[in-house]
Amino acid sequence: IRKVARRILDDLDFRTSEAETRTEALDVCRSEMPDCVVVDWHMPDGDSTAFLTKLRALPNGSKPTVIYLTSENDSVNVARAMRSGADMHMMKPFDRDQFLRSFAEAGLV
Repeated sequence: IRKVARRILDDLDFRTSEAETRTEALDVCRSEMPDCVVVDWHMPDGDSTAFLTKLRALPNGSKPTVIYLTSENDSVNVARAMRSGADMHMMKPFDRDQFLRSFAEAGLV
């Protein structure tokens, strides 16, 4: 999913970074906070909502728009992600047009 998202965003001329784990993602955000963070609900080293909470606690962690990717249409989990710091969610599977719509809604394009 991460590779597909990166390919779409690269094709749309966004400058991207990627991280395999929440630990790596927090390190990337500490070094240079992005304008947008795309978070998959499933992270190999733990709960994505824990990542969101830690992201928002970082200095300047309130800055990025956070798009939460999920394959489950579970309103409880989506609400939990939103309470943890996600700004919007997008269902998987996704395509280029969905990314464009989400980024437009977030004011990023």
